[in-house]
Amino acid sequence: MGASVITVPAFASPRDGVTHFFGTRKHAETIACDIGVPAQVRGRSWMLSVKQVHGTDALVLDRPVTVADRFERGWDALVTDQPGVTVAVRTADCVPVLVYDRRRRAVAAIHVGWRGAVAGIVSKTIQLMVSRFSIAESDLRISIGPSAGPCCYEVDEAVLAPLRSGCSEWPSVLRDDRGTKANLDLKALVRRQAAQIGIRPEHITAVNLCTICHSDLFYSYRREGRVSGTMLSGITLMPRG
Repeated sequence: MGASVITVPAFASPRDGVTHFFGTRKHAETIACDIGVPAQVRGRSWMLSVKQVHGTDALVLDRPVTVADRFERGWDALVTDQPGVTVAVRTADCVPVLVYDRRRRAVAAIHVGWRGAVAGIVSKTIQLMVSRFSIAESDLRISIGPSAGPCCYEVDEAVLAPLRSGCSEWPSVLRDDRGTKANLDLKALVRRQAAQIGIRPEHITAVNLCTICHSDLFYSYRREGRVSGTMLSGITLMPRG
């Protein structure tokens, strides 16, 4: 698998009015996108990535982007109904989650680390999309990108304590639970939280690749012990007509 990006046809394709990608380290080496500054990628199309702070706030972009725009606060989700704007998140073990509504035409990109997952960023972002754009949960489609997998993602009490107190489903997302240490399945946690707010399981897809395992494909903070690079994942509403 030497592709620079990974797409999930079962999630979305141009015929759905949406394009998307989960980036690899090869893709990261070729794309430039300054944090908080919209990048004009072709014609009147834009790409936007913002500062991520492991919180639950979402930036809602419901107007056209201009070259003068600057988005300098910290957000961990981006939501837009603007055609031609790619909303993107950066990850290096955290989970990139892409969402789109096939009827009302809105998309979201979400950065989900363990803190954001415990705090409910996925459900909060989906509920924001539903209320802001009058979306029905049954029209939403979700795809979960490459991230640290339960095969490698060992966590200790600093993660386990808030997980156990903040997530009722915590036993089902831990593997090899040894009391003070366990392996965490972040993708499973995202799936369960999405299902809890009404997203049907068949409307959730995932790229089941571990960023820690696959050093040829992905950067990994856990494997490398530092941030040597990040992958960019994004989703775009295609202009009508």
